[in-house]
Amino acid sequence: MDRTEKQEFVASLAAVFAETSMVVVTRPTGLTVAEATLLRKRMRDAGATFKVAKNRLATLALDGTQFDGLKPMMKGPTALAWSHDPVAVAKAAVEFARTNEKFVVLGGSLGTKLLDAAGIKALSELPSLDQLRANLVGMLQTPATRIAGVLAAPGAQIARVLAAYSTKDEAIAEAA
Repeated sequence: MDRTEKQEFVASLAAVFAETSMVVVTRPTGLTVAEATLLRKRMRDAGATFKVAKNRLATLALDGTQFDGLKPMMKGPTALAWSHDPVAVAKAAVEFARTNEKFVVLGGSLGTKLLDAAGIKALSELPSLDQLRANLVGMLQTPATRIAGVLAAPGAQIARVLAAYSTKDEAIAEAA
């Protein structure tokens, strides 16, 4: 990489850090190409991005961003994963770390809040943003469904009473 490519890389990484909400720092030591490809696919499926970056360039990109506190984690072979949905990137990283012992989650940052590996694991156990939205829509629809059920109940009760009387009259007629 020449100097201009490095500058462009740092600028693009800084732009990503300016608009994302969650960054996870990992150590992917010893991953095979197939494992790394699988990891990138899982991250992409979760709506996250996974990038191996030189520590020096990554720390330059972190300067002046809300993720400035990640600099101490940038030692040794590291890789970064980020996403707008904080739970999605944490879930993808933790799930892959469970199945592959070569991949280690070091920590991360949710905005200015630094998280260690246990914090990332705890975050991964929360419901995703899509699940929370679905729950919210369900809660909003529930009162409307209940109101419709309450309004329909008197009509249904009247119909059942009339049906009972008609079957009673038929039973009396058959008995006579």
